[in-house]
Amino acid sequence: MRPRLSVFKSASHIYSQLVDDVHGHTIAAVSSLSPSFHERAQTIEKASGGNISGAKILGQLIAEQARAKGITEIVFDRNGFLYHGRVRALAEGSREAGLQF
Repeated sequence: MRPRLSVFKSASHIYSQLVDDVHGHTIAAVSSLSPSFHERAQTIEKASGGNISGAKILGQLIAEQARAKGITEIVFDRNGFLYHGRVRALAEGSREAGLQF
């Protein structure tokens, strides 16, 4: 069973977490409020949780956490959000960082 990458977004932030639905617990989580996001976002001008460049960074961060735990294949759960804008950027960032879905 592959873990699920769940995405939630608000007007100014974006959140993602890897969930193991079999055991019912979260494997990894990162959001635009995380310190690791702020460290990476400082290198890119105007990156925040409310824009596409910030969502791409978040996708890369969650993929790095997943790979550190030995996870390479996931199921993408967009939580009913349309697949465009920040949701698409998060998915592309995680694919570029090594996740497959």
